[in-house]
Amino acid sequence: MRGDALVVGRLRRGKGLSSLWLGSRAYHDKSYGYREARPFVLPDYSAAQLENRTANAPLLRYVDSLRTHGHRAARIDPLDLLQREEIAALDPARYGLADPTRTYNIDGIVWTRRVGAEGAEPEAWTLAQITDHLRSIYVDRIAYEYMHSPSKTERLWFSHLLESQVAPEPTPTDQKLRIHKLLAESEVFDQFMQAKFPNLKRYGLEGGESMLPAMDALFKAASEAGVTNVVLGMPHRGRLNLLASLLQLPPSAIFAKVKGISEIPVELQAAGAYGDVVSHFVSSPTLTYGAHDLKVSHLPNPSHLEAVNPVVLGKTRAKQFALLKNLFGSSGSKHSPDAQAQANAALEEHIGECYPGDKVLCVQMHGDASFTGQGIVMEGLGLSNLPHYTVGGSVHLVVKYSIGYTTPASSARSSLYCSDIGKMINAPVLHVNGDYPEDVARAMEIAFKYRNFFRKDIIVDLIVYRRWGHNELDEPAFTQPLMYEKIRSRQSVPSLYEHQLISDGVLDPSAASALREAHKARLTAEYDAAADYKPAAPAPTKQWSGIASTIKDAAGVEDAPVVYHPETGVAQAALVDIGKASVQVPKGFEIHPRLQRHVKRRVQTLDAGKDIDWATAEALAFGSLMAEGHDIRISGQDVGRGTFSQRHAMLVDQKTEGVIVPLNEFLKSEGRLELANSSLSEFAVLGFEYGVSWERPDILPIWEAQFGDFFNGAQVIIDTFISSGETKWLMQSGLVLNLPHGMDGAGPEHSSCRLERFLQLTNDPPYYPYKEDLSENINMHVVNPSTPAQYFHLLRRQMKRNYRKPLIVAGPKGLLRLPAATSTLADMDVGTKFQPVIDDPSITDPSAVERIYCVSGKFYYELLKARQAKPELAHTVALVRIEELCPFPYVRLREVFERYPNVRNVRWAQEEHQNYGAWYHVRERLQETMMLMNWDAHLTYYGLSHSAMPAPGSSTVYKEFYSFLMESLHELPQ
Repeated sequence: MRGDALVVGRLRRGKGLSSLWLGSRAYHDKSYGYREARPFVLPDYSAAQLENRTANAPLLRYVDSLRTHGHRAARIDPLDLLQREEIAALDPARYGLADPTRTYNIDGIVWTRRVGAEGAEPEAWTLAQITDHLRSIYVDRIAYEYMHSPSKTERLWFSHLLESQVAPEPTPTDQKLRIHKLLAESEVFDQFMQAKFPNLKRYGLEGGESMLPAMDALFKAASEAGVTNVVLGMPHRGRLNLLASLLQLPPSAIFAKVKGISEIPVELQAAGAYGDVVSHFVSSPTLTYGAHDLKVSHLPNPSHLEAVNPVVLGKTRAKQFALLKNLFGSSGSKHSPDAQAQANAALEEHIGECYPGDKVLCVQMHGDASFTGQGIVMEGLGLSNLPHYTVGGSVHLVVKYSIGYTTPASSARSSLYCSDIGKMINAPVLHVNGDYPEDVARAMEIAFKYRNFFRKDIIVDLIVYRRWGHNELDEPAFTQPLMYEKIRSRQSVPSLYEHQLISDGVLDPSAASALREAHKARLTAEYDAAADYKPAAPAPTKQWSGIASTIKDAAGVEDAPVVYHPETGVAQAALVDIGKASVQVPKGFEIHPRLQRHVKRRVQTLDAGKDIDWATAEALAFGSLMAEGHDIRISGQDVGRGTFSQRHAMLVDQKTEGVIVPLNEFLKSEGRLELANSSLSEFAVLGFEYGVSWERPDILPIWEAQFGDFFNGAQVIIDTFISSGETKWLMQSGLVLNLPHGMDGAGPEHSSCRLERFLQLTNDPPYYPYKEDLSENINMHVVNPSTPAQYFHLLRRQMKRNYRKPLIVAGPKGLLRLPAATSTLADMDVGTKFQPVIDDPSITDPSAVERIYCVSGKFYYELLKARQAKPELAHTVALVRIEELCPFPYVRLREVFERYPNVRNVRWAQEEHQNYGAWYHVRERLQETMMLMNWDAHLTYYGLSHSAMPAPGSSTVYKEFYSFLMESLHELPQ
């Protein structure tokens, strides 16, 4: 058995909470979704070892210096551009160690023995033996950085693993031949692509071919360790090589795309799906390693580098929990309350036995320039060990080309290595020379072992080069002449390895030539077949909407009709039970005194069936969906309490800081609520939740910004995933964005969720539809609801439809506690549903109405108050609320307009400045609706003028603006 396997076998599992969490705030100790990582410890130094370390302190300092600084002299750069040099810290004379023949007791200093052999006689090695042994490990073609870890166990683990093998076992012949096959076929593929498509920017792998045996070694190690699923995100470089080899995508699909044949079936193109560029292709095969199957989920990504990282994390987390729930939770069938409580208890018990990362591995691939340059990398690393975001450790493979586009590393980063950013989470780093693919495979095996023990992130820095420029059409010598003089004078990595195997007698030259010729013949056949290539819709396919869905278990069969506006009401008695469960406090659990009023008010409003506020309506939506078997995950900063101290979905004991989620504790339901209080990140956290929505269409995922415009930092996720993911990749998402919105004097960065941006990103047509609804083909839905009941129905509609769309909610701030903005239980009763348009309930004689104010969201109550102050307008001015801005509710709005035959003027009223808000989106659509009605009425804008910022920075200025605006309510347009 190999030495590293023996080290693994003798590790002891720790019990109880790790010291990291003891005595800390236990806000997540009972919240659904939290699982503490499995701790591991190694035996501490024995008394004899401690005594020996003291007696031989100079030797100890020397050995630790080799572990700490060896990487600085290691031979890890194939081009030798890193300027490796012998550093003083590696000289034993610096520590007073001058005689290479002197022997030392190395017990407790150098770990040449496997764990468990501590009782043997002390070993005596000469200084020369110690130096040779440690330099062969730490100053070679793999360089290790792990001594920065604050964990003694992790440092010891690496030292034991690396130093207990006097010499690594030779690579088996079958593995050598597999590595050669991967390298040679990659080179043939790149040469074939260059010959057939010389003008294509294919971002080939030439120079970095060792990436393929690296991934192969990782997949093999993972499958043998019991991992069943890998979720993989990667950039464009080398993507086609990986797809055409390990990920088993037929090359004909690649060739067809390059020839101009879309990867989207014709019938789906007609529905508005357009596909993406070839360098964003994906393939998600099931690979077999020995007796083990490994499902690889390869995610599509945009050209915005590194943006896919948090999406990979979110999908991994959701897949991990879905597997756990399938194994130990309910099967999806409905249970009695008592049986369901038992099933949930069993699930909670098994959560303690099944840890993040047991079955699902997150793999993130990067380029070196983007790894240091893109802030999303830091945000993603920051999520790695957080309770509601950890995936049990990611393996990061950074393919380091020492140049980003045309920028050299000296101008691209301020650190020695691109991987140094990983030290913010104390991640170990393995640097490896890409010219030596066997060492690359070994590095990946070690990386996986670490991740599998400690369930933390680890980075492999694969140092290679680009044979061509940023793409195959560039001339890199314009900017890096000396680098490319070196590159063009050297053999390729596949050729070097092939010659080595031939020289060692492992590979016959004729067999090597035959392998290349056979692969070229296969590619030629695939190239010829590309002319007849017809893409198939992804499976499983649900074509309710015309655009293929990736929904796996939504209601209905494949030919089920689209359910546009499902009834989402719930029996009032059930709502009362849910609402009371949401504020139930266990005996002996002491909540904050001010929350007593919160609990009392909720119970009173439920008993009365009226004055239901936003937080209560939300809790009713959550609980009713949970009762129907859906899990809820709401993520963001302070979501447990709510930014405006309105939600209180989790309660904290004031004496112990223990936490409960009442809906999980007291609602006997199949679904569960996870309240994921997030780090102060928008970009990564929103991407994470989007990944969750891809993996689990049966869950309601919500990302909530503290203030509406805080999504600015996550705009890349909105632009490249949320708004276009289905159009590009046929991937549906039911993600909800809760964006608190409203002009209330809070200043320019706390007022507007910038509705105009979301509306501009939609594909909502500016013409009247000649069918009942187009919502299933609209990329995302944008709403600005004005009542709690509307919000209740929107959340439930997300799960009751048999397709998924992102939902953008311009949520309230000022309405959360506004008495006028409440609902009744009857508004949420059986038979009710979301209303895209709400007519004016106070108008009894529609023929008397001369003017309609169309409005959305909170501003309705401002207009209502202003109208009440002018009794003469009570019968002549109607206030019509357009609650759903996209898809624009043409049909329902026309029905409302037709009630008012004598209208002379229609005004769009908004609280935002004219260049913000919905005006420029609704203007054309209102005109279209009015034109088709042959209305002799004028459409005008009512609101503030243009501004360079969304809202004034002074509450006084704000009040002056809106006081003037309300005074002009009665004025007719010029």
